[in-house]
Amino acid sequence: MKVSVLKQDGLTRELEVTVPAATILKNVEAQLVIYGQKAKIPGFRPGKIPMPILKKNYGRMILGEVLDKTVQDSMANALREQDIRPAMQPKIALKDGESFDEGKDLVYTMTVEVLPTFEVMDLSKVDIEKPVAKVEDKVVQETLDRVAKSNRNFVKVESDRAAKLGDVVVVDFNGQTKEGVSLPGMSGKDMNVELGSGQLIPGFEDQLVGQKVGGHAHVDVTFPADYGVNELAGKPAIFHVDIKEIREAAETQIDNALAEKLGFENIDTLKDAVVKNIAEDYAQLSRLRLKRGLLDVLDSHHSFELPKGMVDMEYDSIVKQMEQEKKQAGEEITQADKDDLKPIAERRVRLGLVLAEIGRANKIEVQQEELYKAIYAEARKFPGQEQQVLEFYSKNPQVIESFRAPIYEDKVIDFILTKATVTEKEVSIDDLTAEEGEESLPTAEKPKKKASAKKKAE
Repeated sequence: MKVSVLKQDGLTRELEVTVPAATILKNVEAQLVIYGQKAKIPGFRPGKIPMPILKKNYGRMILGEVLDKTVQDSMANALREQDIRPAMQPKIALKDGESFDEGKDLVYTMTVEVLPTFEVMDLSKVDIEKPVAKVEDKVVQETLDRVAKSNRNFVKVESDRAAKLGDVVVVDFNGQTKEGVSLPGMSGKDMNVELGSGQLIPGFEDQLVGQKVGGHAHVDVTFPADYGVNELAGKPAIFHVDIKEIREAAETQIDNALAEKLGFENIDTLKDAVVKNIAEDYAQLSRLRLKRGLLDVLDSHHSFELPKGMVDMEYDSIVKQMEQEKKQAGEEITQADKDDLKPIAERRVRLGLVLAEIGRANKIEVQQEELYKAIYAEARKFPGQEQQVLEFYSKNPQVIESFRAPIYEDKVIDFILTKATVTEKEVSIDDLTAEEGEESLPTAEKPKKKASAKKKAE
């Protein structure tokens, strides 16, 4: 094999690779011998078929397989010989176009972007703050109040009063579209509807406020445009609703009875669980803010040429994500939006390369047991379906690999933090939960947005 460097332009390299015809012929014949062990040709026993006969019957097919493997193997050898670390999959082009003439050398050009070489900053000079927040008593009490509210009991209203927001009404209902069509799910009996909960389509619950037991309501609504049933999406409908019973919320005491109802020994153990959950959530938020601060430092201390292909791929991914978000909001992405995304793509690629180089230089790897641990943690998010989730992953190893990048990134971050100077700074929970852009994060795995730290504790 012969490798010639045709062009060097920044991070782009263009190589010409020549594989002798004799090598290809040797590989073809070797494959034909293997194939001939099981091939069935009238008049010949398997394994005893002459080479000319094998070539005549299977030569073109085997040649195609051999060429594919030869290109892949020679490409890897050429990169290794030239000490090239590719940023992305190289582009291959046969010298004589798309065809290959049997008996001739295989000659192709390979265009590849190389990973940039750069010096990583002295990690011992990284000095960052880690914001931390204490769990305040009022936050615990607010959480307990919400827990009590979400577990309240409803008792039947004996008086002849009208239904109001916060009540539960027991109803029978029957609905149809304006065209008189009634579809499955548009009728039911003894349904509990909490007024003001927003469980039903917009406008439905509001029109039941003020109704009394024995009353009959005509509820006019329009199904949302993104409603799950295509036949109803965006269409107006009318529901005939009979009010059978009104129930009002009874005050729920925050006491041992509530704790026992929720599976705790007493109110103290319930409070301890609430405090623990909030503290864990605060710790995750602190980690996220610390990580972002660290990435800011790394980004500001590294400047080098970026592989265009990597930036373009990251940019396209971000644009597609924004297009989907805009579409869901009924908006369209503008050119100004797209222009703003280019620096974000560059930052992500730059940080990804820096973290990868730190990990490579310090031999940081993701172990198989770490992947399995992450998979089991993911499966536990689906109570009762853990086995199905695990079976899905066992049949889709490429999905398992999607866990590798975020695990690797966190391991590199942890390594850097062992070298850096980290100072804790106490802040309020409002400061800790303040919204920040996520453009600093280099991987595709971005954290899910949280309603609030207190919400999780419930």
